Amino acid sequence: MNSTTNKRIALISVHGDPAIEIGKEEAGGQNVYVRQVGEALSRLGWQVDMFSRKVSVDQEDIVQHNSRCRTIRLTAGPVEFVPRDNGFKYLPEFVEQLLEFQKQNSIKYELIHTNYWLSSWVGLQLKQIQGSKQVHTYHSLGIVKYNTIENIPLVASQRLAVEKEVLETAERIVATSPQEKQHMRTLVSQQGNIDIIPCGTDIRHFGSVDRQAAREALGIDPQAKVVLYVGRFDPRKGIETLVRAVRESKFYGDKDLKLIIGGGSTPGNSDGRERDRIEGIVNELGMSEFTSLPGRLSPEVLPTYYAAADVCVVPSHYEPFGLVAVEAMASGTPVIASDVGGLQFTVVNENTGLLVPPQDVAAFSNAIDRIIGNTEWRAKLGQSGNRRVMSKFSWDGVATQLDALYSELLQPVREKEPVLVAS
Repeated sequence: MNSTTNKRIALISVHGDPAIEIGKEEAGGQNVYVRQVGEALSRLGWQVDMFSRKVSVDQEDIVQHNSRCRTIRLTAGPVEFVPRDNGFKYLPEFVEQLLEFQKQNSIKYELIHTNYWLSSWVGLQLKQIQGSKQVHTYHSLGIVKYNTIENIPLVASQRLAVEKEVLETAERIVATSPQEKQHMRTLVSQQGNIDIIPCGTDIRHFGSVDRQAAREALGIDPQAKVVLYVGRFDPRKGIETLVRAVRESKFYGDKDLKLIIGGGSTPGNSDGRERDRIEGIVNELGMSEFTSLPGRLSPEVLPTYYAAADVCVVPSHYEPFGLVAVEAMASGTPVIASDVGGLQFTVVNENTGLLVPPQDVAAFSNAIDRIIGNTEWRAKLGQSGNRRVMSKFSWDGVATQLDALYSELLQPVREKEPVLVAS
């Protein structure tokens, strides 16, 4: 295999377009992961093609991020936004389009890295059709998700079957935390090869603003006690728990208290409905005066919000990794997070922040009070968080680990020495 082929990879992210603005419909951690991994791999000499589904006629078919990294949008099903739970029926078309793209460009991807279960199905077909080697990152496990929601979608049984098959047949699974690996083993299958490689963050970007400058830029009083949430509007993100916890805080009624709920939403969509519901709870509890919902926080402004906050709260019911926690820690801001999944790996309890039981209003309220009530300790937690991210969670570090894994998988299989059996 020549070196140029050897350094070519397809990253497949059917519903998480790496070239889209973060905060748009269903755009979150997965989009960031695929884009950042793709660009970091290109810096290591890989030719990276990232495949996603085209959702609007206005979108370009190919977005060139740099000379070695691009996003390729395939037409599979209607050219419109399709919620992820409704996307499975368009996957055979996605596979056909990807094979056609290879044919037209005289490319064959020896190695593919699939992201989320929809993409894993695409990867399983490419393995079967052309013998591609598959690496897979789940981003979320169906079995864990369905344990936390009441209305289980029709596609659930299909998803669980695909997630089991890919764990057992992919060349390698990338778990983003030891907790995620444990869930795979206990809930999905004992078979399959799993490596732990965390998600990363842009350490040059986060932590680039100091607290005073951030507050000046956002017009926040230097004395304010700022509690921040960043993320999608989704019932599983636990925003209601945070709102009620702030209402129970001993600082409630203090003129300096401020709650910022940052995240985009689309009116009429599920995230728009959840935003309206949260806003309704804020109003009902009489918290609207000191609560702001600034909408989608662009990548340019996000570091300023993190730096301005006293504490960033991640109240998710479940997170396989928890990118927001890492971004906040990179910004020197302590994190209060649900004691679940990958958050148990990213946040070190009593060292970079606090871990509390999910959906426990009193526990979140107490944690908020402990941190915003002790400025010296708050600063210490922030410094520890920043140090942890610098040493463990940079994108270049993540890409270096993936580079080693991919290179190992692309090594030609050595002829085994014949084993002499004594007669």
